[in-house]
Amino acid sequence: MPASRLDPIDRQILAELQADGRMTNVELARRVGISAPPCLRRVRTLEEAGFLRGYHADINPRELGFEVQVFAMVRLHSQAEADLSAFETRARAWPLVRECHMLNGEIDFILKCVAPDLSTFQSFLTEGLTSAPNVASVKTSLVIRCAKDEPGVPFEIVEERAQRQG
Repeated sequence: MPASRLDPIDRQILAELQADGRMTNVELARRVGISAPPCLRRVRTLEEAGFLRGYHADINPRELGFEVQVFAMVRLHSQAEADLSAFETRARAWPLVRECHMLNGEIDFILKCVAPDLSTFQSFLTEGLTSAPNVASVKTSLVIRCAKDEPGVPFEIVEERAQRQG
């Protein structure tokens, strides 16, 4: 089911669930203007097609004592597919790494990391990240503050695009 094949109700279901993944199916159905059984079928179809990857709580890391957030830009010695995959596997295993993105250009990967304090992050940096196989260099930037942290996609753009195409 390509994104262009989603009808307005499917897009509205996705937008509503993105805004509040905890609502009941009955509430979701009410918001999108259909009855509960077809709404549940649509949600299951969207899940099976990969549009919905999961449901998560938005946890405040600082409230749990994770005071440090760092972006680490990683350059590898080798960009052979096996080496890239090996680094991705390693990054998924590091608990402090919350996001790992492969990039095009001078930097091979950017990692979003959280830690309770600088010494914990420094230990990870020196004992884990910089000493990992194939890592050529790591540059880090400590986050001072976050101006915007919005998950998901801008559904108003999706709707505008769908209207232009259809």
